[in-house]
Amino acid sequence: MVSKNTICLWYDGTALEAAQFYAKTLPDSAVKAVHHAPGDYPSGKQGNVLTVEFTVMGIPCLGLNGGPAFKHSEAFSFQVATDDQAETDRLWNAIVGNGGQESACGWCKDKWGLSWQITPRALIDAVSDPDPAAAKRAFDAMMQMRKIDIATIEAARRG
Repeated sequence: MVSKNTICLWYDGTALEAAQFYAKTLPDSAVKAVHHAPGDYPSGKQGNVLTVEFTVMGIPCLGLNGGPAFKHSEAFSFQVATDDQAETDRLWNAIVGNGGQESACGWCKDKWGLSWQITPRALIDAVSDPDPAAAKRAFDAMMQMRKIDIATIEAARRG
């Protein structure tokens, strides 16, 4: 049964490939169902994969092979709170190393153009520090990074 609220992500024929990558890379992620087009449509033919039901870290998603008309943008991203540097590195390296690209401040894009924020909980804690000077030092350190380095964030927070 389809969830009451599902994130629909538009792909240009690669929804199944993307869903399979998320399922093997991210915990609590899986491909649930693959649906083939019952007839021809503007960017595909009868029998092509039209939609893929999958979860990304427990979030229900639907991949729609809608064609080249629309692209992903940074206006939508998945934010993944990581527990340590090893998890941060593993997820970042998996996304970037599979045809993705680095961006700033813990953001990266996967090979399908979908944006991800790989955000260590230590960073969230540091930039939310009740001491405004400590929070600013951590924030300023983050602003210089691509992938977040927790040790550098924590050192900046301490001053």
